[in-house]
Amino acid sequence: MKALRVLNNNVVLSRDEKGRPVILTGRGIGFGSQQGKPVDQSLIERVFVPADGPGPGADPDRLAEALALISEEVLEAVVTALGDVGIEGRESTRPTLAIAVADHVAGALDRAARGIVIEYPLRAEVQTLYATEYAQAQLLLQAINEHVSPQLEASEATPLALHLVNAGFVSGDLSFTYTMTGVIQQMLAVIRERYGLDVSHESMSVARFITHVRYLFVRVQQHRQLKGHESTIGVGIRQYYPEATRTAQQLATIVELRLGRQLSEDEVSYLALHVARMTMESDSAAA
Repeated sequence: MKALRVLNNNVVLSRDEKGRPVILTGRGIGFGSQQGKPVDQSLIERVFVPADGPGPGADPDRLAEALALISEEVLEAVVTALGDVGIEGRESTRPTLAIAVADHVAGALDRAARGIVIEYPLRAEVQTLYATEYAQAQLLLQAINEHVSPQLEASEATPLALHLVNAGFVSGDLSFTYTMTGVIQQMLAVIRERYGLDVSHESMSVARFITHVRYLFVRVQQHRQLKGHESTIGVGIRQYYPEATRTAQQLATIVELRLGRQLSEDEVSYLALHVARMTMESDSAAA
């Protein structure tokens, strides 16, 4: 691989054997690199592959510049930790994740050094709605703490989990994940009040509903909603579960108000199906 641009001693923009622009990181990798000359393969510790298509994860120059702004020690600690816990391999197709996590860790280390402790108000919601990512974040935090000083507090697992959730979106904007978290909580509150249901995440139907809504947010963000007109299955769901459909329409209104996006009829139908499943599971448990 030949160097296209040397950002600093540890970050080089290059192109791989497939012709794709890639960002190479490694201690001292940029020191002896020159534009148009082969990069020393033995110094490559991590390969970042910008995403295809539009979005902040697709601009190799912008990503390389962002990586170059992060201190060598913090970047190395984060990319090593991401690999150690199995979140990312040596070749990362989500460079925005490493950048976001490293940027957060840099700020957290600065606060820790100054004795500043932050209480994250979304901890309970994150543990409930994003249980898988929260468990990953706890492992990631432990791995990061093996390489940094001072040690980060256990509470830092909450924002790390949110960054892991956010990695699934095109925008790369953490505010979208905060919005999604609030909307899911609001949806569950509507269902709880309307049906008197226990909407704790231990319920399989509630867990499925949360997963469905998360993918719904991805589709909304990527402008790839399920069909914009009613499919045969969608019509059948709406006819068979009229009460759940009315609830789903209320949930769709919440999404429209919070995101400014109207849900398609089929999206509403599948929300109705998940609402119906929650009520049926509750009825079965009561019997």
